[in-house]
Amino acid sequence: MVVDFVEEFAKLLSFEPEKIKSEVIPHEDFDEIVIWAKKADVGRIIGKEGSMVRALKTVIDGCRAKENKNYKITVKIIDE
Repeated sequence: MVVDFVEEFAKLLSFEPEKIKSEVIPHEDFDEIVIWAKKADVGRIIGKEGSMVRALKTVIDGCRAKENKNYKITVKIIDE
């Protein structure tokens, strides 16, 4: 649920939504959500001074209370 939301959010912000991919990397204390995007879209997803990612993390914190799981978001550039 959270991963799908994060991916759709990133697609809404990007110039090339079809290139956006996501994956979940489970860790002991949290799940890391990795968003893969083209270089031009990474800045849009992160936002000025991290404002977009911070807003996204705020929404995810609400889900954390419901699912009892912590999440970390990482945005990486697709090598193409």
